[in-house]
Amino acid sequence: MKKVLRNDGVQAVLGWILGSYLRIVLRTVRWTHENVQCVEPVLAGESGAIALFWHGRIPLCLATAPQWWRKRTRAFVSPSADGEFIANALAMSGFPAIRVSSAKKGDSAKARQAVAALREAVSWVSGGGALVVTPDGPRGPNEVIAPGALQIAKRSGQPVFLMGIAANPAVQMEKTWDKVMFAAPFGRGAVVWEGPFHVPPDADDAMVGALIADWSERLSAATRRAEALVGRPAH
Repeated sequence: MKKVLRNDGVQAVLGWILGSYLRIVLRTVRWTHENVQCVEPVLAGESGAIALFWHGRIPLCLATAPQWWRKRTRAFVSPSADGEFIANALAMSGFPAIRVSSAKKGDSAKARQAVAALREAVSWVSGGGALVVTPDGPRGPNEVIAPGALQIAKRSGQPVFLMGIAANPAVQMEKTWDKVMFAAPFGRGAVVWEGPFHVPPDADDAMVGALIADWSERLSAATRRAEALVGRPAH
């Protein structure tokens, strides 16, 4: 199956399907935004930004596009088989990817790729660009932020924003690791914004760990708030 998914033609078709679906969801769902004013100074200014939402809400992510289209914005995407067509889909809507992988212990080639991607991301954000990240991807655990996003924030000195996204009616795939959610057209959707947050330049491992725990809880809370706004039952 992985060999099939890595076929260029298959990736192109899957990317087109997902990209088309993302646009349908953006245009047909009635989206509301709570606390979006918190990001307005960054959207109107010259500073960079890092925006986080959970991996399972990728099919809903263009709900935030009208905001991030106002800046030069890229997406941090895994080089995995599913990451390839996700990158293609996001590029269709004006969000080119920076490709990054989580290197396994002892895999020096992937480690070098990860370092190069991190440097590219820091340079991009430091130069005034926005970077959208699913911080629990590509392998989870679900709704737990990995350290990479905080390292970008620490090295660039740029603000972080959290985006909780939900829609109703929607199908949620409970058996996938990220419980991915697919919205039905013509329903209701909500985005709950929170921020800005910063990682101090002198933050040590203990502080970064504490921020990871705090921001993970906050992003999950924003996501649950978005679910409540569209009338999805608590779970």
